[in-house]
Amino acid sequence: MIDLKKISNENKLLSVNFIIVFYFILLYLFYIYQIDSVIIGVFRELLTIPFFIAQVVFIIIGIKFLNREKKYRSLFMFSLIALCICALLTFGSFFLF
Repeated sequence: MIDLKKISNENKLLSVNFIIVFYFILLYLFYIYQIDSVIIGVFRELLTIPFFIAQVVFIIIGIKFLNREKKYRSLFMFSLIALCICALLTFGSFFLF
């Protein structure tokens, strides 16, 4: 029988992982193409630290989900790997550059 609660949790984690990755990709694109306005600066200042902390939190939650559930979709694994790579790049940007 299909466990709808498990699928719902996996979909929520999947969407949050992609939202966090998309946010940091968007910040990087704004930096590369030097797109800057007041409203972008306001949202960047308000959201960067919470998303930065959310990276670590959702990596831990994703790893616990993988350990608990033996069956998961490959798209969830892709989102978790993308989030880990994004976290490495953002943490690395503080120490390497």
